[in-house]
Amino acid sequence: MNYKNTADFAIELDSKDELRSYRNEFYIPLQKNGEEHIYMCGNSLGLQPKRTKQFLNQELDDWATFGVEGHFHAKNPWLPYHEFLAESYAKIVGAKSTEVVAMNTLTVNLHLMMVSFYRPTQKRHKIIIEGDAFPSDIYAVESQIKHHGFLPENSLIKLRPRVGESAIRTEDIAEIIQSEGGEIALIMLGGVNYYTGQVFDFEIITKLAHNKGITVGFDLAHAAGNVKLELHKWEVDFAVWCSYKYLNSGPGSVAGAFIHEKHHKANLPRFAGWWGHNKEERFKMPDKFNPIASAEGWQLSNPPILSLAAIRASLSIFDEVGIDKLVLKSKKLTDYLVFLLNSIESDRIEIITPKERGCQLSIRVKNGDKKLFDSITVKGVIADWREPDVIRIAPIPLYNSFQDVFKFYTILEEEL
Repeated sequence: MNYKNTADFAIELDSKDELRSYRNEFYIPLQKNGEEHIYMCGNSLGLQPKRTKQFLNQELDDWATFGVEGHFHAKNPWLPYHEFLAESYAKIVGAKSTEVVAMNTLTVNLHLMMVSFYRPTQKRHKIIIEGDAFPSDIYAVESQIKHHGFLPENSLIKLRPRVGESAIRTEDIAEIIQSEGGEIALIMLGGVNYYTGQVFDFEIITKLAHNKGITVGFDLAHAAGNVKLELHKWEVDFAVWCSYKYLNSGPGSVAGAFIHEKHHKANLPRFAGWWGHNKEERFKMPDKFNPIASAEGWQLSNPPILSLAAIRASLSIFDEVGIDKLVLKSKKLTDYLVFLLNSIESDRIEIITPKERGCQLSIRVKNGDKKLFDSITVKGVIADWREPDVIRIAPIPLYNSFQDVFKFYTILEEEL
């Protein structure tokens, strides 16, 4: 497409956008002058769907009406409530409904998965992760390594880009798998790197790793609801994600997990809780744990219904739109933003996100000057600053418009 850096062209793009009406499904934060913020921070916290109140109020009303009997007699009974999310989650991550479950928080789920899938030996004990992975992931894998009696400096391989580059090349990952595969127990990558916005090649990495007997897991915090996923088809062993970024479930809401069905009946070690026990026997309170033969078997406790209701509200929008249409619009938004950024005559910024990306573009501010970020914030842009020198911008296809993108570009250019 031949883009133009004019307001009229942005308006024209919006007029042709078949998803434009979904912006009205969300609350857009307002500035002090009453105008809408240019909200480009859905990769950190997604906006609230207007229908969330309806979903929450239903459960509050049923709690008031039924008390504990709401577990069975609520309009949406609480006992199986987490099951109501399974089909939607399965479509978002490319899985079977039995392979996904809403539970806990992301790092808790990551630890639970590593209890089952990181089984180091004296020969095979290493974990591969990005050098600039989200700190919580690094803390988690380092603590697991130490828990098993190994040292992170010997057992943790941190992937880094080549000198002068920002993204990690797939061929470099393949080389490490080939050369050290016999010592690697687990690959644990962010599906989309939170800092650069790079999308990893899930399928190739998983295949290469499995050929060497390596287990593969992904943190999908920045991938779920953002990029096209086919976890079952790619035979990824496990994945975890949060729900409050692209999935718009509210701050700190319940996370999700994927466990490939090939592991459901395997005799894997796990930390057990009664909500993962066979449903037919759960309330008989048996002494011996008998796990559900699905991803639900990794559950510990009954989940918070109000949080699940908020997730379900947002997932109902994803069900209506479909991930394919979202990804298509996302590409159009970021392609347009790249064009606009490249038209700015300034050597103070550069895009460090590669072509393999989702919604997010990471803009490096040369010399690490946060004043630029502060100045666009004053002008109404809600974005994200990451030390030492990156502004993260995420045009979300459900509620961001091409005019949002153009307004952001205009403000950034003025401040530069």
